[in-house]
Amino acid sequence: MSAGAPTRPRIGVLAVQGAVSEHEAALADVGARTSRVRLPADLEGIDGLVIPGGESTTLGLVAGRSGLLEVLRTRIAEGLPVFGTCAGMIVLARQTDRGDQPLIGGMDITVRRNAFGRQLNSFEADVNVPVLGDPPVRGIFIRAPWIEHAGPSVEVLAEYGGHPVAARDATRIVAAFHPELTDDRRLHRLFVDGIRAQAAGASSEHKEDTRVGA
Repeated sequence: MSAGAPTRPRIGVLAVQGAVSEHEAALADVGARTSRVRLPADLEGIDGLVIPGGESTTLGLVAGRSGLLEVLRTRIAEGLPVFGTCAGMIVLARQTDRGDQPLIGGMDITVRRNAFGRQLNSFEADVNVPVLGDPPVRGIFIRAPWIEHAGPSVEVLAEYGGHPVAARDATRIVAAFHPELTDDRRLHRLFVDGIRAQAAGASSEHKEDTRVGA
């Protein structure tokens, strides 16, 4: 964790494509610092990462050419917290309905791309996310995926139309929709607060270990 992480974590935003500035604004609203990630070196010193929407195949190919894809796989496997929206959810999946797509992977979900339809089928709807309480989240679905299968390590956070559209595991949160395009910051706050709690827990363990001479 970087200095100051428990109160103002530094969150990288993958700046290959998508709503980068919108995620930065949302993260700033919940008290995080941000920096843009384009190259492997940009991952140094960050406490978490946001992967925005966009075109997931393009995201994987561009990140692969820069060497970023392999480094992301390693850092995320080592426990770097990640929040993926739309295409970000797709690339974090263990598997998608398109088998030849380059993925970061790591989350035990299977995702169907464009599950709600193509660009012309984009829509907005209220999505109940019980962990966030009331009111519902306004979901903006743009060529949105859904989760077809979630493994036992994954907690489904929300469903729409009978399909999971948001989920989390120990280090990752994913959403099929675009919370950064609304004024509702609760999902970003859930992500950042989790990083703060993780940092505070690590700090407490360190202090205890120091006290007992470990």
